[in-house]
Amino acid sequence: MENGTIESRKRYPSPNPHVSIEEIVYWSEGLKVKGLLAKPKAPGDYSGVLYLRGGIQSIGMVRPARIAQFASQGFVVFAPYYRGNRGGEGRDEFAGADRWDAVYAVDVLKAHCNGKVHLLAFSRGGIMALWTAVLRDDITSVVTWAGVTDTVLTYKERPDMRRMMKRIYGGTPNTALAAYEERNPLLRLDEATAPMLIIHGLQDENVSPGQAYLLEEALKLNNQPHETWYFPDYTHFFPPAANRRTVRAAAEWMRRHE
Repeated sequence: MENGTIESRKRYPSPNPHVSIEEIVYWSEGLKVKGLLAKPKAPGDYSGVLYLRGGIQSIGMVRPARIAQFASQGFVVFAPYYRGNRGGEGRDEFAGADRWDAVYAVDVLKAHCNGKVHLLAFSRGGIMALWTAVLRDDITSVVTWAGVTDTVLTYKERPDMRRMMKRIYGGTPNTALAAYEERNPLLRLDEATAPMLIIHGLQDENVSPGQAYLLEEALKLNNQPHETWYFPDYTHFFPPAANRRTVRAAAEWMRRHE
């Protein structure tokens, strides 16, 4: 089956009366992968947002309330679970071959929006978004919020994730460096053409600000268009009111870059 083709769909409970949600099964490299699609119920000419989740497996799973939050800003939103999650086929590889699940999710989204696709990534989704921007030439803009950019730095910063990373990558950065470097989008960042917005709380202990600084520095070296919003008082998770303000501001930023 062709990549990005929808295999099936079913209605999914929506937390917002103005937003409809469906669970989509689509094809990615011969695997059936799942995700949630949220659309405003009111007719309109809507751009698309590909929401790239954080975490792995059940940690950081796509939340209907989160994607409905962005759909209510006037976007069609698709959020892939990535392979191996919620009954999807294959194995989640934390930015390995599963990056193609994000790449082909763009095609799912384009079938439901006006053709303009923004990437909105959180945490682990950051590295997925960067790869998607590298591997596709039809991305309108990229917003990476508390985003991972470098897996070696993640290994060093997160002792609690080392066991998982050693299992998936086949070793540590010292013993399996090629597996870590193969996942590093910064080495090919110059192939991305979309403007980027970096959002990061400077008190973040889950994904350090250093990850944002690495991305910012790489974008500067390549003379690529970008903007940074650093928040000195916030951690990985913004307080509810600040979160809502930032969501609205990010939505406006995406629209300005269409």
